[in-house]
Amino acid sequence: MRPFRSFAVAATLLFAVPVAAQDLTAAERAQVDKIVTSQLSATGTPSASIAVVRGGRIVFAHAYGKASETMPVASPTLPYQIASISKQFAGAAVLLLAEDGKLSLDDVVSKYIPGITEGDHITIRQLLSHTSGLQDYWPQDYSFKAMATPVTPQGIVDRWAKKPLDFAPGTQWQYSNTGYVVAGMIVEKVAGEPLLAFLQRRIFKPLGMTAYDQDLATGPNFPQGYGRHALGPLRVEPPAANGWLFAAGELSMSASDLAKWDIARIDRTILAPADWQAQETPIRLSDGSNSRYGLGVFIGSQDGRKMIEHSGEAVGFISENLVFPDDKAAFVVLTNTWSAGAASDIATKLSKALLPPAPANAADLAAGTRARALFDLLRAGQIDRAELTDDANFYFTPVAIADFKASLAPLGTPESFTQAGPLRLRGGFVLRSYRLVYKDKTLILSTFLEPGDHGRFEQFLISPAN
Repeated sequence: MRPFRSFAVAATLLFAVPVAAQDLTAAERAQVDKIVTSQLSATGTPSASIAVVRGGRIVFAHAYGKASETMPVASPTLPYQIASISKQFAGAAVLLLAEDGKLSLDDVVSKYIPGITEGDHITIRQLLSHTSGLQDYWPQDYSFKAMATPVTPQGIVDRWAKKPLDFAPGTQWQYSNTGYVVAGMIVEKVAGEPLLAFLQRRIFKPLGMTAYDQDLATGPNFPQGYGRHALGPLRVEPPAANGWLFAAGELSMSASDLAKWDIARIDRTILAPADWQAQETPIRLSDGSNSRYGLGVFIGSQDGRKMIEHSGEAVGFISENLVFPDDKAAFVVLTNTWSAGAASDIATKLSKALLPPAPANAADLAAGTRARALFDLLRAGQIDRAELTDDANFYFTPVAIADFKASLAPLGTPESFTQAGPLRLRGGFVLRSYRLVYKDKTLILSTFLEPGDHGRFEQFLISPAN
């Protein structure tokens, strides 16, 4: 159960503006439908349930495809198994108990659970951040033999958490479902109630969420998980026996219910703001390196935006949850096969389609304005040689300028002119690429600029987009 991870003429148009919490337009809805259905078709994924948050509220929820052999049409209210996305809820439970003064993240494991290897050196914080060194009990992407038999958290601990550690606590990062089973056991011991009951009382009911123990979310009223062997036909996957996921991934819920949690993250409710910050702060290893993982979530970025992410894999299910807290946006995608990566692909494509252009910094803005101006000159058969280095002036012969005009002028004005990705450095120059979109054609502009505010263009080349 591992995690499946326009530059316009006017400079003001380059800045992203907050997205209002309006429902999707007809054009956006058509774009979403196309993204989801094309990914399902390309990957053979039976169904996907999605929810979109923007402006801090759910603006779209829909399901596509077949939920099970008895439900040929998926419904957005159906609970899908979210697997490892559950880890952030286990982390939140620990943070709530710490807020209550009942434990500390820096307490050692042996204070609560005896017999665990190096339990007097492993902290709760290390359990939640995958830096404990405890061996992962389920690294495979299939159900191994023991999973056909029910198990208890203590049974998992006895078999895997009493082995020699894979590394000294805090020195490395390695995904460990075992660590989360131990963390869940600590929550239950300190809270005096089952983990799911604690989550229901402190998180799910206050947020109006409906969540299930995935062991009970099986049968004719629930989605079925599917898999395939190599490129063979999709087949229903028998679920694992009871008990195998627990705090590492025991939850089932609808995309909209998970989106309610994402909104709580955006609004900093349920948990204290300091606790949200603690969950979203990457843990540093003993050598100072960044693990890029907090207390149940990955911390990263997409197109310059802060992104809180986690995926999940259960038997026959893969899910993806992307949250962009600064943009008040989130994208939930739940699918019912573990033989394709459609969930991550759909979530990424949706976020890129529905979020506004990422904000550009002052240097990118200035460079983009200059690149657009030079492009407009060239498509008119002109050039400002003061903008070019000696090498670039050598490149732009009368023949080159004539070819630029002859090939670009008939295309007219591009519908959009946007920077494609962040800048890079090479050979003493600052490299930026731009994506030029026309009605039926897309071009890539590759530019090299000398460093500094007034650097000249060393390269200015146009090519078709792949």
